[in-house]
Amino acid sequence: MANLGHNCYGKSRVRLSRISRHGDRHEFNEWTVDVLVEGEFTTSFTQADNSTLLPTDTMKNTVYSRARVSDAATIEQFAMELGDYLLEENAHFSGVKIEIEQKAWERMAVDGKPDPTTFRLGGPEVHTVRAVRDQGRQWTIRSGVDGLVILKTTNSAFTGYIQDRLTTLKPVTDRIFGTRASATWEYALSSPPYAEVRSRMIGAMLREFTTHHSMSVQHTLFAMGKAALEAAPEVASVTLTMPNLHHLLADLSPFGQDNPNHIFIPIDEPHGYIEATIER
Repeated sequence: MANLGHNCYGKSRVRLSRISRHGDRHEFNEWTVDVLVEGEFTTSFTQADNSTLLPTDTMKNTVYSRARVSDAATIEQFAMELGDYLLEENAHFSGVKIEIEQKAWERMAVDGKPDPTTFRLGGPEVHTVRAVRDQGRQWTIRSGVDGLVILKTTNSAFTGYIQDRLTTLKPVTDRIFGTRASATWEYALSSPPYAEVRSRMIGAMLREFTTHHSMSVQHTLFAMGKAALEAAPEVASVTLTMPNLHHLLADLSPFGQDNPNHIFIPIDEPHGYIEATIER
């Protein structure tokens, strides 16, 4: 006998761009939205009964329609607006999860002056939010940044580790430290100033990465998380993921050349993987 276990469904990778027009000054956002709902959908699986299903195409259209009338200034606010609408319009939904990625568009400067209607993509990273709510309950919001590509060429070492018969890695006191960092954080209070908190969190982590004398990725990861919490009292905890994207010293000896930490071979596979949550 087969029984249906946990199930959910939704629409993924709904892409939209939005211009907020404030006279001669515009704001520009590019979002990718995922919608996932839970509820009593058993008969759609077991009896081919679609009467409880809101088409995922309708979910896609709902994203665009709600974006048209939304005054949300942040992805956190829009995620909650969209989720509230879906739960209000579909009482048989027991819960909703909205995830949004926002590309890092930033305003262009011309002769040192920010242009009101021109933008450039600031980097590969995206701002993220994961918003979850059950019917009759409050929102749980987890904000973050993903794909923060950063690198330092000194003040990074790795020594004193376990060495056994399979160890070939040599201790190093001056190495390249590159990573594609991701961070997510949970809030200690409701309705914080999301954009301001995000700016403080990212700024603190980048400053710490720049100035920290690293003895390992773990060492720097904790320092970055600690700095972020100190910069944002609204945040209860932060989880960082920092793959160690290696740059291997090239062997130039076959060519009769030395290589005093000048030429490297960048690799991203395989790479070290370090993750931790820093809490108050």
